[in-house]
Parts: sequence; C-alpha cells; structure tokens
Amino acid sequence: MIDSSPTPLDTLFRPQAIGATLLAGEALALMVAMGPEPPEGRMILFGLASLAIQWVALATLCALYLLRRALSRMSPLRAAWACLVLLLAMTLLVSLASWNLLGQFSNGPMANHTGFVARMLGLGLVVGLIGLVIFQNYWRSRQLAVRAKQLELEALQARIRPHFLFNTLNTGAALVHARPDEAERVLLDLADLFRSALRGPEPIPLVEELALTRRYLEIEALRFGPRLQLSWQVPDALPNVRVPSLSIQPLAENAIRHGIERLPQGGRLEIDVDVADTGITVTVTNDLPALPGDSRGHAVGLASARERVLAMTEHRGRIDADIEDGRFVARMWLPAETSRP
Repeated sequence: MIDSSPTPLDTLFRPQAIGATLLAGEALALMVAMGPEPPEGRMILFGLASLAIQWVALATLCALYLLRRALSRMSPLRAAWACLVLLLAMTLLVSLASWNLLGQFSNGPMANHTGFVARMLGLGLVVGLIGLVIFQNYWRSRQLAVRAKQLELEALQARIRPHFLFNTLNTGAALVHARPDEAERVLLDLADLFRSALRGPEPIPLVEELALTRRYLEIEALRFGPRLQLSWQVPDALPNVRVPSLSIQPLAENAIRHGIERLPQGGRLEIDVDVADTGITVTVTNDLPALPGDSRGHAVGLASARERVLAMTEHRGRIDADIEDGRFVARMWLPAETSRP
C-alpha cells in the first residue's frame, strides 16, 4: 500500500501553505479596512488589522508546530477542531495584548474593551469555521486521490505480472530435459518473484528489491546464455532504506525485452546503484539494436515503476529514460528523506 505516514498538519508547514496563510491574512485585513471609516483613517486601521491578524496566524502556526506530535495522534476531524480552539485562544491573547497597548489611546473600535475582544473572537470564529470546511474538503479529496492512485498501481501491476510468468515458463520448458537442475532453480526463483509481486505496491527494503532483480536476471541469463553480459555496480554496504516494490525489476525487464533480446549477438546490461546524502540513484543501461523496433512495450514497465515512485515520494522522486550514446538508459532517483524506513 502507499505510505500514508504524513499527517494532515504536515500540509500547514509547507512554504506554499505559510505563504498562502499570510496572503489570506492581508486580504482579511483589507476587508476589515473597507468597512466604515474610523477616526484614525483607513490606512491606520489596515495596518493595525494586518499586524494583529499576522500575529494571530503566525502564533497559531507556531503553536501547532510545537503540538504537532500530540495532534497527530488524534483523528483528522478532532485535530481540526483542536486547531480551531487554538486559533481562538491565540486571537484572544492578541486581542487582549492589542487593547492593553493601544486601546486606551484610541477613540475608535478599540475604545470599548469588551466589544473589541468580542469582535475579534467573532472574526476568528468565522475564519476558523471557513478554514475547517476547507480542510475537511481537502482531506476528503486527498484520501480519494490516494485510493485512486492505489487502484491505478494495482492495475498497472496486474498488467506486468504476466511477463514474469511467460518468460520464466518458457525458460523452464527449454531447460527441463537438458538441464533439469537448472529448470528446478528457475521454478524456485519464479516462486520468489511471484511472492514479491503478489504483495502489492508497497515500499520494501532496497536490498530486497535488488535481490528480486538479481533473480529475474539469473533466469534470463539461463535463457540467453553468453548473449547476456551482466554488470553490477552496487556498494558493499547498502543503507537500510525502502524503495517501491517492482520499481527496479521492470527497468531490467525492459532492458532485456527491448534491448538484449533484439540483438542477435546479445549485449551488455549494467545496473549501477549510487547512494548519496541527497538520495539514491539506480541506473539501468543496456545496448540497443541499430534499428529499434516497436517500443510500445516500454510503456508498461516504465509507467508501472514511475507511478510507484511518484506515489511513494509525493512527486519528488522520478524515473527518467533516454538514449545516450546509442544505449538505452533508465534512471530512478529517490530523495533521501522519503526513502528512509
């Protein structure tokens, strides 16, 4: 299943959300200033309203960030109501502080202590309720989008599973009489491959995904013999990170089916794993025929792997594919912060 560890509050702490909150605060201050003109003038009212609203917004965001662990243990709806209560509490504190600092010198709306605080709380309540409705719609649509993505990934996975079966059974059938021991190993590897494939599109350890890819390539090496030249460049010590299941193996399968298989003399397939502080890069490179044939088959494996990476990393990871120096190169990159267990 898709990793759902991010909480609803995480959205509030992104730069885009903070910027939108500040802009919405300025818009609210402008609406307040467009009311009946106070004795101090509209510009002064706009400045005071902007200052108060931004203090309330920033103080609420800071409090939510400090309380994020406790709020994350609540259900999304209860956390939203807790945020509303916190917004009203910050509005009350800012209102009291504003009146104590400026109210005694004002002849306008701030002259009446109780009325000023009540108006500020009423304004905060209206804004909070509107935000609560927006949040509920956003979270519901996000859950529906996640579910739709899961169904899409499962459909893509169902399309790629037959390649495991057909290629491996053909290899086993060719070996069953001449080399029965190797045919038995092919069937055992097939069982491991299907066990991994049937688990669904969930994150798995990088070591396990590489082992799955090795099993697939061992099966193909029996089928192609010396026509398939394999090269692995993998660090001796791999970090304990997770990658989408069936993300590297389809890249290797595409390299076989649309590269090595079309070359009468065979070719070279290279898999390189590079681990850096910023993320993990897995590169699969294969030789290509001089006149490439129909490449529509690339779409299944690449689309399946790409969708898994995008879903797991919230569109921060990527898979790029291109022809470089006459060879087909598929490169998967995962950001470090999304690949940790």
